[in-house]
Amino acid sequence: MKQSKIIAFSLLFILSSCAELNQIATQTMGGAVPLPQNDIINGLKESLVQGASKSVNILAISDGYYKDELVKILLPPEADIIVKNINKIPGGSQLLDDVLLKINRAAEDAAKEAKPIFVNSIRSMNIADAFGILKGADNAATAYLHKTTYEQLFALYKPKINTSLEKKLVSNISPNQSWDLLTGKWNEIANTIVGRIAGFEPVNVKLDEYLTHRALDGLFLKIQEEEMRIRKDPKARTSELLRRVFARQDG
Repeated sequence: MKQSKIIAFSLLFILSSCAELNQIATQTMGGAVPLPQNDIINGLKESLVQGASKSVNILAISDGYYKDELVKILLPPEADIIVKNINKIPGGSQLLDDVLLKINRAAEDAAKEAKPIFVNSIRSMNIADAFGILKGADNAATAYLHKTTYEQLFALYKPKINTSLEKKLVSNISPNQSWDLLTGKWNEIANTIVGRIAGFEPVNVKLDEYLTHRALDGLFLKIQEEEMRIRKDPKARTSELLRRVFARQDG
């Protein structure tokens, strides 16, 4: 009996979702011929793919991260003490600049591999997902993608980041080597008697994990920006299907 109630409730939810989708579809067409449910779902998927692809393309080019202040990857907060006291390290300022450049280059290099991961996750969207996104906030699609893919994306993305961190980029030195050199020099000072008296703390941060989180944060930020554009600006809808699905928001 209990199982029958659960099945009945599930069917009721699906049917009510379909009914509301039909209402949305009719509203989308201004009360004319309803837009089929499959078209609504495909349109939302197209929107997500378009936003993710554009975001990846923006960030994957040279300086995609490095010269965008909204997503530029800085040193971990644990390294703030290094930045504040960088002049205490011989050649420290130049070394810091080199590390920042290299870790952003690593993120740009890894971003080239992100698109297939997003596309594969978008394919799993169902009717309930589509309904929630269409009726949701302006960042509902981005929130859905973040919620349903972040852990998997992190697990797949981190090795690519780490591979990038090991690549010889500038002056035949990898980002990991630059980071180890910078923190190594700092920790030498922090571990001396003078350093301990001054209150300096050694810095021990897993750069690949930090960089992966920051790289993904920047990527989702760009996806959200593109979703907002598609929702608000009809010119950003590059296909007839997108224009039809999101037309209801123009009113």
